[in-house]
Amino acid sequence: MQKQLAAVLESLEAAQDRLRRLSDGVSDAKWKQHPGPGRWSAGECVEHLNITSKKYLPLLRDALVEARQLNRPAPKHYRKDPLGWFMSKMMAPLRHIGKLRLIPVKTMPDFVPSGSKPRGELLSEFVRLQGELITIVRKADGLPLDQISIVSPFGGKMKYNAYAALTIIEQHQHRHLQQAEEAAR
Repeated sequence: MQKQLAAVLESLEAAQDRLRRLSDGVSDAKWKQHPGPGRWSAGECVEHLNITSKKYLPLLRDALVEARQLNRPAPKHYRKDPLGWFMSKMMAPLRHIGKLRLIPVKTMPDFVPSGSKPRGELLSEFVRLQGELITIVRKADGLPLDQISIVSPFGGKMKYNAYAALTIIEQHQHRHLQQAEEAAR
């Protein structure tokens, strides 16, 4: 497997392991606890990740089809376009200075969790969606992903390449798993 895709795959698998450790180590009360006004519980963070994966999966499946149709090999090194690079940095885990969180991003209404889904349902849905993302990464090996643009599900006019989208997803997962861990403390 191409080295950059292997790194995305490893990050997706690490996110799944990270969620399993979090879930195994926290009570139901802590899972639902809001760490402060306007802050999500651990469960809501996971629900948000599930919503995000559901929005990205059809876009990525279409990108794989389009990449195959190009009938070109993958480059030795994938490149993110400028917007994809920026978005992957914006979606990365939050940096902190003491209790101050840097670069908070406002969530669009379609991505806000309801907070009503049971823990078991959220976890099984995450595992299922993660499996679909991992399958997409494996099927992407050998394809020119950085030559295919997708329209971001976060904003209807933003476009970036499919390789950047994969890195945005994995960075975004670790951002909200970090948030879930902080909420459960």
